[in-house]
Amino acid sequence: MGSWFESEPLKSTLATDAITGLMCSPKTQSNGYVLLHLTMGGYDGGKTWCYVEGGMGSVSMAIAKAAQLHGAELYTEKPVQQIIVKNNVVEGVLLQDGTVVRAKTVLSNATPKVTFFDLLSDTTLPDDFKKQLANIDYSSPATKINVALRGLPNFIASPNTPGDPRPGPHHQCIAFLNCESIETIHQAYLDCQQGEASSRPYIEITPLTSQPLDHGTMRIKEKYCQKVFDCIEEYAPGFKQLVVGKEVLTPPDLERIFGLTGGNAFHGSMSLDQLYMFRPIPLNPGYATPIKGLYLCGSGTHPGGGVMGSPGRLAAMAVLEGK
Repeated sequence: MGSWFESEPLKSTLATDAITGLMCSPKTQSNGYVLLHLTMGGYDGGKTWCYVEGGMGSVSMAIAKAAQLHGAELYTEKPVQQIIVKNNVVEGVLLQDGTVVRAKTVLSNATPKVTFFDLLSDTTLPDDFKKQLANIDYSSPATKINVALRGLPNFIASPNTPGDPRPGPHHQCIAFLNCESIETIHQAYLDCQQGEASSRPYIEITPLTSQPLDHGTMRIKEKYCQKVFDCIEEYAPGFKQLVVGKEVLTPPDLERIFGLTGGNAFHGSMSLDQLYMFRPIPLNPGYATPIKGLYLCGSGTHPGGGVMGSPGRLAAMAVLEGK
């Protein structure tokens, strides 16, 4: 960054894309690929991120409708208990309600850990394969906080217009906080490495919405949430008075609710040792698995995480080609 830019806030803000979803610091070597991965996409020919009208669930619904138009049958609220394998050949899946769905081909978009360790018999895979699977790094530094507000936050850097309830451009994009310098972000990483919540965590704010609240044991999460809110308060005084509801999702919550091993949204670290011919593991890069008819199609495969559908499309092509 220093070779191209002089402004420290600009350098550190750009560097945030190199650490998104990755347990690392901007100073960590080789994390430049993550920055490339998260900035090379775009929408409608442009090189910018965007928000999906109706929320991210709209993407899933669009894919579902397209599949149904081509004759697919979709079942929701039907958790898979086991992938059925006989003589190293997949035969279908067993649902938690006891239903058996027979199939010659099964594609899993769960993480490699869930697919191979939770849904398959322990005796199905060779030992060297299991050893490499067990070494996949799923660590995640991210906590997601959904917040419902009674009004627009009023940022010092761009105050709201008195009497105008309309959101400004900065309310409709990502706001980056606690990243005025690379050293600030690096210190947040060092705190995390010591097993502590960052004293000044790097924060991304996107357009906020309400979600059902989790009324379980909240003391640790509440303490961290208040720390985050205190930081936001420095940039937008009065923010905490606007909060009418919140939901704190730590990495264990993300794993429990969404099946994201380690809470990692990318189904495994996007570090160079887990990309390209090493994803998901060096012994078995790609989409086919040692079990005939079983394929991976999620973000744990090449090219990794992101709202682009590439792993699924490439997995489908591999199935059609019989690879």
